[in-house]
Amino acid sequence: MTQPDAATPAGSTGAARPQQGAGGVELLAGRSAEVGGLTLQRLLPQRGRRSIGAWCFADHAGPVALGADAAGMQVPPHPHIGLQTFTWMICGEVLHRDSLGHRQVIRPGELNLMTAGRGIAHAEQSVAGSGALHAAQLWIALPAAQRAVEPRFDHHAELPRWREAGVECTLLAGECGGLRAPTRVYSPLLALELRSPDGGRIRLPADRGFEYGAMLLEGRVEVQGTSLTGRQLACLGAARERIELQLEAGARVLLLGGEPLGEQLLMWWNFVGREREEITEARRQWEAGSPRFGEVPGFGGHRLPAPPLPWRV
Repeated sequence: MTQPDAATPAGSTGAARPQQGAGGVELLAGRSAEVGGLTLQRLLPQRGRRSIGAWCFADHAGPVALGADAAGMQVPPHPHIGLQTFTWMICGEVLHRDSLGHRQVIRPGELNLMTAGRGIAHAEQSVAGSGALHAAQLWIALPAAQRAVEPRFDHHAELPRWREAGVECTLLAGECGGLRAPTRVYSPLLALELRSPDGGRIRLPADRGFEYGAMLLEGRVEVQGTSLTGRQLACLGAARERIELQLEAGARVLLLGGEPLGEQLLMWWNFVGREREEITEARRQWEAGSPRFGEVPGFGGHRLPAPPLPWRV
């Protein structure tokens, strides 16, 4: 998926300022954005919070019903640098194609992780007849020393899962409860989906050096005593020894964490960099059809043009 063409050196967008909840929790409301013909909620980056660890971008797409004749999500080939795209599928099916030659359908309970590194292009399309679409897509900023690694794509259909205190847990990235996710990341991170069909309360150990956030996907959840409803992100900060969540029946939440990256990011369009010059050059090469990004085979449409830069060249 793609982001707007605004440059965000501080990660701010037009969303409202955070609301203070109990237990030192800040609540951030999402804002509407449109990607590939779908309206979604953008939770990161925004005013007051540019990242959680290396998690620098978070979209919540759906749930939306797709009729038999609906086009659904259609995101033409577009480029990325300096990041990993992280797609967690809740409902429906999406076809991923990239310039490395991968063609992969992602289904509910599966994860796609694409490492852009020095440059990659990909396209995403809803699968016709899949009935609905509900997904979370996030970006992970690559540390400066690894931001030009070779691009790669990984699909994970099998992930560590367990049930605890009435809560079904799926570990998407990092470590929890003595288990480690198979996802390859480049900085200390956590992504853990919690789902409770009948309701439950769970206490999880926390790393005091991590920042944490909770991204509500369905239902209602209390995080550290703060109620999380609608399209919201709860920011928990760092220096916590444990995190407590109360899930109502049918609730689903994505717990994110990571060590602060400690680097000033510059985000524009689909690029994460450090300086204007590297983003300007990446845009120039994409528009020129440079082999840096390659071609996405099989899409059958035009690739996405880059918008104008917000600074003088």
